[in-house]
Amino acid sequence: MKYTELKSSIKEGAKPVYLLEGDDAYFRMKGEEQIKEAFLDMPELNFTAFDGETLKGGGISALVAAVKNYPFMAERRVVKVSEFYPTESEYENHLKNLFENFPPSSILIIVNVGGRKGADLKRKRAVTYVDCGKADVDAVSKWAYITLRRAGVNASTACCESIAEYCLCNMARVSVEVQKLIDYKKEGTLTHSEVDDLVFKDADYRIYELTNAAARRDYTKFCEIAAELNKKTGDEIFLLNGLFNYYKNLLTVLSSGESDAQLSKLLKMKEFGVKKSREQAERLGAKTLEKNVDYIYSRIADLKCGRLTPQSALLLVQNLIFFELG
Repeated sequence: MKYTELKSSIKEGAKPVYLLEGDDAYFRMKGEEQIKEAFLDMPELNFTAFDGETLKGGGISALVAAVKNYPFMAERRVVKVSEFYPTESEYENHLKNLFENFPPSSILIIVNVGGRKGADLKRKRAVTYVDCGKADVDAVSKWAYITLRRAGVNASTACCESIAEYCLCNMARVSVEVQKLIDYKKEGTLTHSEVDDLVFKDADYRIYELTNAAARRDYTKFCEIAAELNKKTGDEIFLLNGLFNYYKNLLTVLSSGESDAQLSKLLKMKEFGVKKSREQAERLGAKTLEKNVDYIYSRIADLKCGRLTPQSALLLVQNLIFFELG
């Protein structure tokens, strides 16, 4: 199930094993909190936590023993294990019997970022898998809209989508920024200018805006964003790498014979982003893209070898993009 479905699932009753897995730390943290709030009494006596990195081979028996312990003056005890990736043989030897005959008086919460080798726990018996992966713009903006509304602050769909985009759909950041807006506004209608002024734009999102300014040949906007990023990061190489990756991706999209869906996986972009990149790439043309990629790569190399200062390297690249001087 998706994280957003967990609340409804909890209302239906406790599950033996919850696997909270995904790269959004906010969803993992809030998922654990919801489960404990619903089913855990006297946590000082009925809650135990393990570091999965320390549970190897026979060491897993300590986790099994904790799950089998009876709760103290409560209906259930809760055991949590973080970053737990047992191998298939470890599962068969130490966990299979527990999972297939799980004690009704315990709940096991496994909290993993994911992406590591091990037994496919989400397909094991008794396991309820909760997808804590990063949500898309629609889901995050809906969450922002509802949270603001409950606090007495009205916000348009466009405002909420901007909050999601500025935070790159990172729910930990979105929750902080939304609370900041609630504290500032208190009530009434939130304007888009207030969102622009108050929500901190993630550096990666600003790079996205920078490259879009370059694509539109909006020199004033490009310089404005570059100056802001330099002030915040103090690192021209961050901007140069962002521009290099942008033109390299455009060239890949233009020259590749793969479908948008395949390129989406290859470049780790949304399909819509691939389509927009294809439009920009076709507008610029292969010759310009090849020149830009080679030139920016060379200026980064010059910078790293000490032949150029960071400021000079960025200025040269800027002159190439806007004035074809290079």
